[in-house]
Amino acid sequence: MWYPPKVTQAPSEPISVADAKRHCVVLHDDDDGLFAALIVAARDYVERYCNTPMATQTIEVKCDTFCDFRRLPVAPVQSIVSIEYVSTDGTDATVDVVDFEPRLDGLEASILPAYGKQWPIARHGSRIKLTATVGYESLPPAIRHAMLLWIAEAYESRENTALPAWTALDALLCNYRRGA
Repeated sequence: MWYPPKVTQAPSEPISVADAKRHCVVLHDDDDGLFAALIVAARDYVERYCNTPMATQTIEVKCDTFCDFRRLPVAPVQSIVSIEYVSTDGTDATVDVVDFEPRLDGLEASILPAYGKQWPIARHGSRIKLTATVGYESLPPAIRHAMLLWIAEAYESRENTALPAWTALDALLCNYRRGA
């Protein structure tokens, strides 16, 4: 069983204020703070909709057993930083990088023992901690476009007079959704 991830290195936003302003055809700097906030909100919305981190960030996530590594709870994964556990004698230990094989295949990431290796035995009742760099190195064009549409709609509809029709967002993001 995986426990909720903890972000240890916050993401840098995947869309710049200048790009958002260009998309909205805004030529002044008066609303730069608003655009920065809308970018964060758009990333948060898309991450929750897709159940996927969009921007590069480092996370720690814990699980109960090594068999949980057959499907990582977060994807895409760029790299594995470390796998830590408590050994049967009670000491903290780290799985050597040559002892596991990351399979970081898009939205279905997993980690397997390397050929001829097996997972170590962790102390009963302890948790295994995976530290990984997750998120897209560069956003896929459809996700980037969906975020820019969200930002433009939020910028234009600041008074919240009517609920927007998000069918374009659904169409752009549906291929990037990850089931829980």
